[in-house]
Amino acid sequence: MGLDAAVLSEANTTEDEVRKTIADITKGVFSTMVMLEVVDEPPLAEPVLTFHETVTSMVGLAGSHSGILAIHCPKKLALQVTSNMLGMDVTEVDEDVNDAMGEIANMVGGDVKHIFSPKGADINLSIPTVIYGNDYALESISSAESLVMPFVCGEERFLLSFKIGK
Repeated sequence: MGLDAAVLSEANTTEDEVRKTIADITKGVFSTMVMLEVVDEPPLAEPVLTFHETVTSMVGLAGSHSGILAIHCPKKLALQVTSNMLGMDVTEVDEDVNDAMGEIANMVGGDVKHIFSPKGADINLSIPTVIYGNDYALESISSAESLVMPFVCGEERFLLSFKIGK
């Protein structure tokens, strides 16, 4: 796996720099918005396509570059994120969880697009999409390779996947 070399070259960056920047952005969003500390781990060698009791929040990127950023969060952690964001106890996946997790993806994606568009004006984000299910498979039809980054938050682990192309 790996991000497109031509896109990285055009953005005058490396995959390691992108990974570090995405990790810093993700840590910042979780720390400031939901008061949770997260630790990044080395990227995975293969994409993860199946999920169990997971909330996946995604934003698409379109413009000078196109791609997708997705956060795959175990149900327990998604409930904690939402509870912290709203300041109330949330015990079931509902509209509040969808909104909170969609907003997390939106905030991370909004900062990530600046890596590939310094002013951010020539890359737009889609409205967040949120999927929740007991068991589901998720696969992009894009030929672009993914960067899949695990994060640990307390006893939970979530994944952030990112792909970008022309």
